[in-house]
Order: sequence, then C-alpha cells, then structure tokens
Amino acid sequence: MRIGMGYDVHRLKKGRRLVLGGVVLPHEEGLDGHSDADVLLHAVMDALLGAAALGDIGRHFPDTDPHYEDISSLKLLAKVGEMIGEARFEVGNIDATVVAQRPRLAPYIDQMEQNIAKTLGVEISRVNVKATTEEELGFTGSEEGMAAYAVCLLEEIT
Repeated sequence: MRIGMGYDVHRLKKGRRLVLGGVVLPHEEGLDGHSDADVLLHAVMDALLGAAALGDIGRHFPDTDPHYEDISSLKLLAKVGEMIGEARFEVGNIDATVVAQRPRLAPYIDQMEQNIAKTLGVEISRVNVKATTEEELGFTGSEEGMAAYAVCLLEEIT
C-alpha cells in the first residue's frame, strides 16, 4: 500500500469559469490557471502521483506547454490514472477537501465524486469529497482564491 497527499491553490479571477471536480459551477469568478485550474482535481492528481512516486502534475503537465492551455483537468486525471495503472497500482480510496468561502458546494459534491470515480474507473465508494470554509479567514475566507487537499491510498496490482 502507498499513501499520497496533494494540495493545490488558485486565485479567483473575473472572466474565468469556475470548475471544481469537473463540474462547472455558477459563480461570478473562476480559478486562474493555465488549464481549467480545477483545484480539486489538481490536488487529487498530486496525491495519486505522489503515492506512486511519479512526481507531480507540474512535471507531467507543465504550465509552459501550450498543449495544456485551458485543458479539462478531467483529461489530465485520466492520464494520471493510466500512469498509476502502468506503474502497477490501483486506487484504494481518495479523500479530498475543497476550501472555499463561496459558492456553497454541497449540491455539487455527488457529481464531483462521480466524475472522479468514472474518470479513474473505480467504484464511487472509493471517492469522498468534502467542502469547508475558513470562516472568512485567510485568502480563501476573503474570497481571493480556493484551495484543496487530497489524500489517497494506492494498492499494488499483483
């Protein structure tokens, strides 16, 4: 068994759409980044890559490569899923937390979990997504940005 941890943060910016867990959410600002800036999926990918000792998303999908500009992070997650499979691992479970003051994420959590599970080809029971605020403290509380944390367990394929 291998454990991985991922963390990501992106600034909020007007004129961008907000994508979390592959779900486009109604919000007046989106996350700024080279890809779709899906902070949740970026944290999940880093957890998976870390557990498999395969580096991080910046190494595999650099923000200097025009091929990844505005790309859906679900496509990147699919590639990470292939990479961990080639390294002879399968997902035991994923647990992730999005930190955002607004919008309220509860109505979208089920779809985020489904997107992650489907993209990685695992049972929905292996994926858990939560959301929290920082009670108006820090950069997420002042709505300057959003963050996400993820942990995962990978099991060796025998």
